[in-house]
Amino acid sequence: MNNLSLNEYVKSKRKSLGLSREELALKAGVGLRFLRELEQGKETLKMDKVNQVLKLFGMQLGAMPMDRNNLIEP
Repeated sequence: MNNLSLNEYVKSKRKSLGLSREELALKAGVGLRFLRELEQGKETLKMDKVNQVLKLFGMQLGAMPMDRNNLIEP
């Protein structure tokens, strides 16, 4: 999964496992609305719930370097 965004990663993994959104939400213990928002790229999500989903894939949230060209300089 080369450099996919979080929402792209979750959606891709879910589909590769043949799971519906409803099935993944149930397995992860999160609501369907939350999973839908995660897959649609909502920018404000609870990290603990994101980690509940990622845990099913053997992953967790972590820090990544940013493209320095996108930083706002004072």
